[in-house]
Amino acid sequence: MYHKYNMNSCYLFQKGFFVKQLFISLVTALLLVSQAQAIDGDVKSRKEPTAAQKAQREKMKTCNQEARAKELKGDERKAFMSSCLSKSGEGVVGKSGKADKVAGREKAEQCKQEAKEQKLKGDERKAFLSTCLEA
Repeated sequence: MYHKYNMNSCYLFQKGFFVKQLFISLVTALLLVSQAQAIDGDVKSRKEPTAAQKAQREKMKTCNQEARAKELKGDERKAFMSSCLSKSGEGVVGKSGKADKVAGREKAEQCKQEAKEQKLKGDERKAFLSTCLEA
């Protein structure tokens, strides 16, 4: 007696079909597992911030909150942030340039103002400014 469906002619029961499907499934599973391991490895390999970086983040957070509270914008905010970040003698960690220049300008302006208040002229003024800027 013959069955209604001939198993030999059905493509599902052909030997090549199962091998191909099995191979594709295994390759897909291996790719997914390797991707998951790579992502997990990236997360574990990230470095923990140093103490100096953590301190700098806290300082930036505090200065930003103060600037927000004072509602500073534009150049005023930049100048405030520069002076706020350099209060403890450190600039922005790993950066120099604009912040240092702005802080230097502010220091020079303060020294010039003090020299003007003391009504210093000539060599006395130069000597005062040089000692003031070195401090």
